[in-house]
Amino acid sequence: MKLLIGCDHAAYGLKETLKRYLIETGHEVEDVGAFSEASVDYPQIGMQVAAQVSEGRYGRGILMCGTGLGMSMVANRYPHVRAALCNDLFSALMSRRHNDANILVMGGRVIGDVLAIDILNAWLETPFEGGRHQRRLDQFDIIDSQKYEEQH
Repeated sequence: MKLLIGCDHAAYGLKETLKRYLIETGHEVEDVGAFSEASVDYPQIGMQVAAQVSEGRYGRGILMCGTGLGMSMVANRYPHVRAALCNDLFSALMSRRHNDANILVMGGRVIGDVLAIDILNAWLETPFEGGRHQRRLDQFDIIDSQKYEEQH
């Protein structure tokens, strides 16, 4: 799977760990930053990942910041993005099963490397169940369409 990954300075170490793990397990990863622990504005990185997932250039992305809250707020402003903040396994599983989450968000200051890898694996391997959940997701597209029509 080809994944897009990004973080702010607070999650740089976690991003590097996950990126290395993903490459070692056969995934193709494009990293949009941050590239050090020097302070950066997380919205800029979150927008890069969310825009490319929104436009269909990438099927899935991974974002991290200190808590994961800011990145999830940024990402979910984009049409067709379903960014899920998952700092536990159950949330990761359900974000895929019921919500078909296409961006995984984690907090670099909230969870450790081992749990983050477990969450990542659960998120990557869990399929979307469809059915009644698809009907609900279709309603997200109605919101996106209404916003687009109001702006144009």
